[in-house]
Amino acid sequence: MVDEQRTEAKGLKAEAEPFGEQPASIPQLLVARELCKSFGGIRAVDRVSIDVPQGSITGLIGPNGAGKTTLFNLLSNFIQPDRGEVIFNGQPIHHLQPHQIAQQGMVRTFQVARVLSRLSVMENMLLAAQNQTGENFWNVWFRPGQTIKEERQQREYASEILESVGLVHMAQSYAGALSGGQRKLLEIARALMVRPKLVLLDEPAAGVNPTLINQICEHILQWNRDGLTFLIIEHNMDVVMSLCDRVWVMAEGQNLAVGTPTEIQQNPQVLEAYLGQ
Repeated sequence: MVDEQRTEAKGLKAEAEPFGEQPASIPQLLVARELCKSFGGIRAVDRVSIDVPQGSITGLIGPNGAGKTTLFNLLSNFIQPDRGEVIFNGQPIHHLQPHQIAQQGMVRTFQVARVLSRLSVMENMLLAAQNQTGENFWNVWFRPGQTIKEERQQREYASEILESVGLVHMAQSYAGALSGGQRKLLEIARALMVRPKLVLLDEPAAGVNPTLINQICEHILQWNRDGLTFLIIEHNMDVVMSLCDRVWVMAEGQNLAVGTPTEIQQNPQVLEAYLGQ
């Protein structure tokens, strides 16, 4: 079903572009070059580079311990690189704090969904909204009309997103009452409250039942059709190969390969390092 939607969303593609190359006409929303990070003398990420074209769904795969999540942490500056640079939307961001990067339009999720369990689903959503008038103490007293108006607008926007992911009926429930798959949907939905340009998804299908995996994939495709760009770490190869336009492969902290899903499936190095063949 996801394969059929991918065909509808992207159209029938012509012959795949040469391996490792991207048409010059496609702007790169995210560019990382020569990123390195060591922990206690062990180099977890070793001169890794990656490009994410605007409007794409780009995959990042590799065996356990390949350095994929560490790379995500470097891209979002949850940890700082020892060397290398990250360019987002034409501007360097490796000197910014994670919240500043989110304000620039790049947000991320985590392998284990991080929700505020003792807050409601709606409250989780509203916390992610940016640049609200009511965030300033004095505005609450001197601009109450504007504050109330913005809160109403944010609630309406949050309800629209929750409706799209099938969680609107649980808007007033504690986030801690959600299933693992629902928490992942909430985390992605909360990221959309930032109105991002790029979302980094860390294993969105991990620990999720097959029915909900299909729903998550359908949502990703729809958001991508609406203009949102994705970079996805995922071990579920069916998800990666059906969703992604382009796939980067890491092994032992380094770049191993990059290409279309078909090229990656046929790459001998990938079959040996990742699939064990």
